[in-house]
Amino acid sequence: MSRKQEIGVVVFDCDGVMFDSREANINFYNHLLTHFHLPPMEEDEVDFVHMHTADESIRHIFQGTPHVEEALAYRWEMDYAPFIRHMIMDPGLKELLSWLRPRFGLAVATNRSNTIGDVLETHGLKGFFDIVVSSLDVENPKPHPEGLIKILDFFELSAAQAFYVGDTAIDYETSKGAGVFFIAYKNRELEADFHAESLMDIKDVVR
Repeated sequence: MSRKQEIGVVVFDCDGVMFDSREANINFYNHLLTHFHLPPMEEDEVDFVHMHTADESIRHIFQGTPHVEEALAYRWEMDYAPFIRHMIMDPGLKELLSWLRPRFGLAVATNRSNTIGDVLETHGLKGFFDIVVSSLDVENPKPHPEGLIKILDFFELSAAQAFYVGDTAIDYETSKGAGVFFIAYKNRELEADFHAESLMDIKDVVR
């Protein structure tokens, strides 16, 4: 069996891999806090919201306040569009996706919820991916492997035929739980099958 036949899909995390979204996340969650007259996030809270779902993040940064449920509701009323412009797409992303597209299936597995569609649409990426799995599409978000398993089922592939590209310990745990190969992006501290310092390094890994 050739290498091309062996590997069937490359799956990407969104935040920290396709996009530098740290500033966007900071602005979004600090806006929520400001709306309820609370101080901005501490650094450890910033790290938390980078990796978790919106609901988990809101419950975390609003814990100990009387505004948790109000903040959860207000989040659905907000227009996320102003924050998308603060997301910086990796300059090599479209080049990599254009190279991968004829050779492999492409997918996204993210803990983003209702914002991922607008993010991909705004940056002209929607047409590259065969399936996008957000936290709204599963009962158990990352680090549970349900999202990756759903993608494998979509392509009718085994775990050994997939790569997952992520940048956090949660991505590693997700990949490990599903049994797929893990490419750690710009994070040498993570245990991984492969490490990539640029998106174009992924091209060398998969071929």
